Amino acid sequence: MLSKVKKWGNSQGIRISKKLLEDVSLQVGEEIDISVQEGKIVIESTKKAHGRYNIHDLIGQMPTGYVAKEEDWGAPVGKEAW
Repeated sequence: MLSKVKKWGNSQGIRISKKLLEDVSLQVGEEIDISVQEGKIVIESTKKAHGRYNIHDLIGQMPTGYVAKEEDWGAPVGKEAW
């Protein structure tokens, strides 16, 4: 992706496409760490990688023909509707 450094008020900024943010699991407003490594600008999320799941990816990992096992929770103990 090509972008340009632009002046925003008294600062400079770059625009990052929505697709690129999605590809690296970043969201608007999320805190990032910006550093220089070997003459390159490196942008990294400050969040840990755990906790982010896409339901479609998870379902795609399920074995073909998977059927959920029905659990027996015992006899009703209150005013359950089922």
